[in-house]
Amino acid sequence: MTALWLPILLSAVFVFVLSGIFHMALPWHKNDFKKLPDEEGIRTALKPYSIPPGDYMVPMCDGGNYNSPEYKKKLEEGPVQVLTVLPNACTSMGPTFVQWFVFLLVVSFFTAYVTLHAVPANAHYLAVFRIAGAVAFLAYAGAQWPQSIWMRRSWCTTVKCTIDGLAYGLVTAGTFAWLWPR
Repeated sequence: MTALWLPILLSAVFVFVLSGIFHMALPWHKNDFKKLPDEEGIRTALKPYSIPPGDYMVPMCDGGNYNSPEYKKKLEEGPVQVLTVLPNACTSMGPTFVQWFVFLLVVSFFTAYVTLHAVPANAHYLAVFRIAGAVAFLAYAGAQWPQSIWMRRSWCTTVKCTIDGLAYGLVTAGTFAWLWPR
């Protein structure tokens, strides 16, 4: 693994730069979120509750009886929501970028780990590329799909994130294949 520190670090840097391009320079993710109708009315209605940051489900099934007539009625009446509440304030992107980069390093580390055990030293470029690319793609894109399956996240957003994951996986694969120990 010590021989793979450079591809681990560089693949994380390259994916970090690519993700910045995808999310900030291109209009690719511009429409991932929609504006609520009467946003100000909804903000005004929710403000007195001072909802703490966290993930919420509305309606929430108390007691776990998902078949109760009361719970089913709430579902039919609506609104049905999965809601993430963020802290109030303009937050610095610094901590988010650091967390993202740590995640990229973790993905690159495990890509190195699996590839190292699946491909010998002096392996051909494409042999390294195939394994590293598959592992990185699964790490970057695989977790997106359950969000649409279970949380009803937009499939369009999930497909775009999967394409992002494919690009990140290809960059990671290329980096590992280029710098694989010979």
